Amino acid sequence: MNIQELRDHLCGQHPDLCPLFSIEFGDGVLQVDCETLYEAAENLQSLGFDRLGMLTAVDFGDHFEMVYRLTSRSMSVGMFLKCAVPRETPRTRSLVPLWPAALWQEREVYDMFGIEFDGHPDLRRILLPPDWVGFPLRKDYRDDRLIRRPDYI
Repeated sequence: MNIQELRDHLCGQHPDLCPLFSIEFGDGVLQVDCETLYEAAENLQSLGFDRLGMLTAVDFGDHFEMVYRLTSRSMSVGMFLKCAVPRETPRTRSLVPLWPAALWQEREVYDMFGIEFDGHPDLRRILLPPDWVGFPLRKDYRDDRLIRRPDYI
């Protein structure tokens, strides 16, 4: 199955998800609300997306975006699952129950961005000491010990 066939299948099975699905650079991208992230991930898993390759966050200044890279070995396709996380309340639901590979990756996002994952079995810092103040990958993070590099185009 190629990505266009997957899109057609998703649109047939879940018409409400169809407007949220796009194809960028040969991969599917499904942009959902964080409230429906877990349901969308469950649906993708039931369709054959059996591997969570990575997850990360992006700081856009006014909000964060969670990015999950899913693959289906049986269909030989990849998919990005994304959701916008509000900066004021940075939290979403953990995907550890679906893909255990999310365990340490969610901890890393928590440690670097401060995004909390509801239902995570062991949400604590993984890279920095427990007494570290702040979240270093946030755009608003300040530390007098760091030398700020100039912005590049």
